[in-house]
Amino acid sequence: MTKQYALNDSGFTLVELVMVIILIGVLSALGVGLFARNTAFSPLLATQQLASATLLAQQAALAGNSSNSVTIRQTSNAFEFEAADSLFSIRREGASVAYQVAGQSGLTPIPGGGFTINFDRMGRLAAPFSGQSLQFQISGDSDFTLCLSSLGAVYQGPCS
Repeated sequence: MTKQYALNDSGFTLVELVMVIILIGVLSALGVGLFARNTAFSPLLATQQLASATLLAQQAALAGNSSNSVTIRQTSNAFEFEAADSLFSIRREGASVAYQVAGQSGLTPIPGGGFTINFDRMGRLAAPFSGQSLQFQISGDSDFTLCLSSLGAVYQGPCS
């Protein structure tokens, strides 16, 4: 019995290599198209910045600091969240922030001078919103809702 060995065929053919290069080109062209449409503004990111600023002010209140408030401002090109002597800013690109006291109807846009929320030493909402929850809506390409409960809890979604 004689053994026959096949020729040492290893590697890819030219056709296989060209097909892989074409496939990579098509996928990268599609990927660039997906990313080119997105803007730099994200309502979700703005919602998270608002939640972070709120929690920072609440922690300052719990620690007994005098900077126990968060101020929300809408400038012509940015959202600003000021809490505990820190300023967070994000480009707004046509988006808006509005709020409402839970249980009431109609959203109120954030006024030009800003909207301030104070916390008491227990981390709860202080006057003029004591005992009330605030619901924020950030609108842009999509809408996101954030609830700040009367006890100071911050969560995404409507106040119930």
